[in-house]
Amino acid sequence: MTKTNLRNSTLFLWLICISVLFSCKENTSTKTSENESVQTSEAEKEATAAHSEKTELDFIFPKGNKGPDKNFTGNAFNAGLVAPDSTYTTAVGNVYFEPGGRSNWHTHPGGQILIITDGVGYHQIEGQPKEIMKKGDVIKCPPNTRHWHGASEDTGVQQMYIVPNTEKGIVNWMEAVSDEVYNQ
Repeated sequence: MTKTNLRNSTLFLWLICISVLFSCKENTSTKTSENESVQTSEAEKEATAAHSEKTELDFIFPKGNKGPDKNFTGNAFNAGLVAPDSTYTTAVGNVYFEPGGRSNWHTHPGGQILIITDGVGYHQIEGQPKEIMKKGDVIKCPPNTRHWHGASEDTGVQQMYIVPNTEKGIVNWMEAVSDEVYNQ
């Protein structure tokens, strides 16, 4: 064999080896992805079952201090996370409502955003139907709009609140939400 033929033969063998290796790797990757999909699907089922069976909420932030009875029906606990200032003009915190707990009607001059981190609860803007809130929901309440929010009758709810534009004010508390409105 000449040097050229030997080089060509060696190159050809290397190309075959590389092709075989990539072919094996692709098959392994496909099998791994399929196995991961099956494992993920099973994990999702287990997590869903565990969530539906649990009675305690997972706390991301401290429970906080009990809110004043004049602003809440039942028990609500507030933990401030970001105090408003002139730079960010935003207040951020976490509220935990025990089952049946709810806020009074209130407004926020700069609006409010709620991010539900666990549990099940309700939110209602005046004149609109009561809505169910659950983990992962994001609720936007426009500025100066009367609304209330709180836990369901049998499950607590945790929500992170964001109040932007605090230079306009933070909250204006009003009357309690009646049992009739809460139970609609």
